[in-house]
Amino acid sequence: MNVEPFGPGSMHWDTAGEYRNLLVAGSALVLQTMHPAVGAAVAEHSTYKDDPWGRLERTLASVQKWVYAGPGGPAEGQRLRELHKPISGVDERGRHYHALNGEAWAWVHLTLFERFIALNRYFGTPFTREQEKRLYAESRQLGAILRVPERELPDDLEAFWRYFDDMVAERLEAHPTALDVLSVMRGTPAPPGLPAPLRRLWTPVGAGAGEFNYFITVGTLPSAVRRKLGLRWTAREERRLRHLGHAVAMLTPRLPERLRYMPIAYHARKAARGSRRVERLSSAARSA
Repeated sequence: MNVEPFGPGSMHWDTAGEYRNLLVAGSALVLQTMHPAVGAAVAEHSTYKDDPWGRLERTLASVQKWVYAGPGGPAEGQRLRELHKPISGVDERGRHYHALNGEAWAWVHLTLFERFIALNRYFGTPFTREQEKRLYAESRQLGAILRVPERELPDDLEAFWRYFDDMVAERLEAHPTALDVLSVMRGTPAPPGLPAPLRRLWTPVGAGAGEFNYFITVGTLPSAVRRKLGLRWTAREERRLRHLGHAVAMLTPRLPERLRYMPIAYHARKAARGSRRVERLSSAARSA
């Protein structure tokens, strides 16, 4: 597989560093920890309980490096693999697990693609089928950066959705860690680095930040996942979520770039624009 770094013009360059991604960060972790190997590894080795936003900050920094660090992206992917190599054990049901199990490693990666789709469906402009195909092709490129075994990556978009539905139906479970993640997030405050305009959306009248985080997480999960976890979701709640999503979709494009993008992404995008300006000036000078 191609291990080319990302750059301007790619869909990940425009989406992976947005603060909006915080809105699906919780649901991504729930989906990931419903895989028994991931759930066991996170239960034994993660700091999501003691330092939820610190853990998220480190995760988001790593994700941004995959996309915005150029040649440093594959290096960050290799660092993650080395970090996860020692993580193994036996879960509460006597099942052996390893963090680098091919299926589990791929599932963690591929949930990010599904969450990008959900993010734009609820909090932006839904992708067209062609955009989804392009984003999935880029997701396979990202899989190469993360050293996901190619055999674990569905070949195309149609194969991905079959894979996703099969994983939800056959492999995911109401794992204690996933249920614990949902419980913990109800007491989690708004992210400390969230820009003020988004913070106001995070804490609407009558809802604490933790409860709001839980509401967003449950609402954006696929309905089949909610059923498997035994989570209640009403038509009224769906309407509330849609109204909120519309507000986010309207606000996000109007934000200054420094408030729309996380720091690593913002500085990389700014530097790329500067490089392009220098190249244009140099080209104009040579043509004069």
